[in-house]
Amino acid sequence: MQRNTRQRAAILETLAQQAEFRSAQQIHEQMRSDGETVGLATVYRNLQALSSSGRLDVLIAADGEALYRQCEDTGHHHHLVCRECGRTVEFLAPKLENAMTAIAEEHGFTDLDHTLEVFGLCAEHAQLAADDGGDAR
Repeated sequence: MQRNTRQRAAILETLAQQAEFRSAQQIHEQMRSDGETVGLATVYRNLQALSSSGRLDVLIAADGEALYRQCEDTGHHHHLVCRECGRTVEFLAPKLENAMTAIAEEHGFTDLDHTLEVFGLCAEHAQLAADDGGDAR
């Protein structure tokens, strides 16, 4: 069981105001601009604890950096993430879960765990890309 500290509460409050995934540095910068006096190491430590407990989603960016977001759904779920703006939509995929379970069983695997993030363009950025006559990458 995690202790609820002032710093942890401030981190959760900061993340509650964000719709997209954020790095520890971005969270720390936002907290400091909001007047919080918390060290970057404390932010990292608390983000790790909160993600381990399932209270935060963690996404590993293409450059390997961990990005964090407060879960809307604390159950098992997946994410659609816009490559341009970071907008994130949580979704459930029961048919996909069943298919993965069947594949695992076929190969003798049990005690499954996985994450799935699907990257693309949100409707707004897809329209911008179409208006520009190309890909928004």
